[in-house]
Amino acid sequence: MDLLFVLTILIVIFALAFDFINGFHDTANAIATSVSTKALKPRHAIMMAAVMNFAGALSFTGVAKTITSDIADPFKLANGSLVILAALIAGITWNLLTWYFGIPSSSSHAIIGAIAGAVIASDGFGSIKYNGFIKIIEALIFSPILAFVVGYMIYSIVKVIFKNSNLAKTNKHFRRVQILTAAVQSYTHGTNDAQKAMGIITMALIAGNMHTSYDIPFWVQFACATAMGLGTSIGGWKIIKTVGGKIMKIRPVNGVSADLTGAAIIFGATIIHLPVSTTHVISSSILGVGASHRVKGVNWGTAKRMVITWVITLPISAALGALGYFILDLFF
Repeated sequence: MDLLFVLTILIVIFALAFDFINGFHDTANAIATSVSTKALKPRHAIMMAAVMNFAGALSFTGVAKTITSDIADPFKLANGSLVILAALIAGITWNLLTWYFGIPSSSSHAIIGAIAGAVIASDGFGSIKYNGFIKIIEALIFSPILAFVVGYMIYSIVKVIFKNSNLAKTNKHFRRVQILTAAVQSYTHGTNDAQKAMGIITMALIAGNMHTSYDIPFWVQFACATAMGLGTSIGGWKIIKTVGGKIMKIRPVNGVSADLTGAAIIFGATIIHLPVSTTHVISSSILGVGASHRVKGVNWGTAKRMVITWVITLPISAALGALGYFILDLFF
């Protein structure tokens, strides 16, 4: 059997595994607030998130095309299949490590950093398409900052509107609204995160001479949506505890504000075809809401640990991607 074909099959398997892991790694982000406030039982929340993630993943392909075309040109990579396989192995490794320790790191940072590292190891720094790559990095950097600011503003407005309302009744009503906002946030998560694996598989198909354009084949979209949905159904309990309880004590009114903020930022990025970290965006939304509610009520120690992980993910995953490429190159 042709080696290139075998490598392409391996890449598809690893890409779907990455999407599956991404599902249970990032599920927590979309539903953590609704579970924390008991708006939804954990099992119900996870099943709802699985369905909404699947639906979101089937809705768009713009982010996938950005991943396929804007980091490096798959038509020109000398060893494209090895590059992509190395990147996937590096991204999966980092995701599993951070999941094991319950750290809400970014799957987006991990896979984008890993692709860049593997591309540089294979074809040198000149093979990176810097205009597109910098645009992606800017989206990853500025989206959590925007989420913090918008979260702060939305909750500030909510406080003014409901300042004379009965707290218990208000939270009771918001707990019901949280079911809707958690569903919307899960949907937007699917519209952005699942597309990363779609873009990677399409890169592999191009590198393996099995596809001739940046368009995403429907079977790739469906397979990635299914993998994301199945991964989501497994759940990510450790990260639910971190995002849902260790940043701040979340009440329904806080949860709705954070969910609306996260969903708006993620969906906005999807519309303009940019990949963002749902982990960063949702966690930063909660931080912004928490700062608006009561600055001292935010566990800034947990926030600091999360930020450190966010900062180191890109260079570490790039190094892992490069190392993975060199090891694979020895064998293939």
